[in-house]
Amino acid sequence: MDFFSQSRLSKTFMLSALFIILGLLLWNTTLFFERLKEVERDKMKIWAQSQKSITTESKNDYLELNLLIITSNTQIPIVNLNADGTVNLHRNISKKIIENPERFEKYIAALKLKNDPIVIPLPNKQKQYLYYGDSPILNKLKYYPATIVLIVFLLIGMIYFFFNTAKISEQNKLWAGMAKETAHQIGTPLTSLIGWLEILKVENVDPTYIQEIDKDIVRLKIITERFSKIGSKPSLELMNIVSETQEAFSYLKARSSKLILFTLETPKSAILVMLNKELYGWTIENLVKNAIDAMRGKGELTIKIIEKKHHVKIQVVDEGTGISKHLFKKIFKPGYTTKTIGWGLGLSLAKRIIVDYHSGRIKVAESEKDKGTTFQISLKKC
Repeated sequence: MDFFSQSRLSKTFMLSALFIILGLLLWNTTLFFERLKEVERDKMKIWAQSQKSITTESKNDYLELNLLIITSNTQIPIVNLNADGTVNLHRNISKKIIENPERFEKYIAALKLKNDPIVIPLPNKQKQYLYYGDSPILNKLKYYPATIVLIVFLLIGMIYFFFNTAKISEQNKLWAGMAKETAHQIGTPLTSLIGWLEILKVENVDPTYIQEIDKDIVRLKIITERFSKIGSKPSLELMNIVSETQEAFSYLKARSSKLILFTLETPKSAILVMLNKELYGWTIENLVKNAIDAMRGKGELTIKIIEKKHHVKIQVVDEGTGISKHLFKKIFKPGYTTKTIGWGLGLSLAKRIIVDYHSGRIKVAESEKDKGTTFQISLKKC
């Protein structure tokens, strides 16, 4: 999956999350106001009954008023305890809690901690104690500040993400444009070199020189193709990873310092994978050059191909300075480099080629200070 696909998925996910949270907030707000309306209506019923009792001065009206007040509470959980701690009355408590004595006892203990009791004086100097909890409305209100804060942070995150994505997208377009322009500029002298090579052939120059020049011209063509493919999805073909690695290895060995001892370890049989020849060769080249730099141009460099049941591993092993463990992932980020000269793009390009274009994996398999590093590529077999 490339960067742009990941960006689109991230945007979709964040927008979906925002709409879900907003929907839940609106839904809970609607329920909250409906409950408040019910509470207000209950208060008005009590007020109307009180007014009737005052007007008629009937004992029955006072009794109706008391019953109305008691029965109007359909939200707040209450437990009325006698002085000896026995339960006299309870309302708005789950049946499952009431039916379980142990849970009910714990629930009462929790209510005692939540609010101070309301003392109810009785005749003969007796007392009852009313313990109560929070209504569902209050319980929901507890989460409103957190929900609002979450929405604010989500909006800030989306704004930052959109600006950052736009900036990266602009940079990617710039790099892609520069790469394509570089490929175009290389094309002109390359055509001229091909013409000069034909002239050299006529002039009876040593054939070995011509062969080497021809190889470099072919290499320049490959480099041109690499740069021209930046910014567009490359095509993959069924290829033998062993022969492709051998070809890249041979070219790099012939053009590297004689102080580098090159070793290639591969299976004898072919291993087929979906591959883009030019981009895979570019990856091996970047890893080999990185290894040579780490060894300061002197040491043993080994490329290994290890076949597994479902995938194949390509390892580039050097005897360089090594990499600290906390840098294993950081070195693949664009712009990161430990060299005084360089853009820090080699390993980031290698990662993009392997992960985004070939659906594989690339990592630092192991590294030890002053003993060397092993870079590993994993690709799925066909």
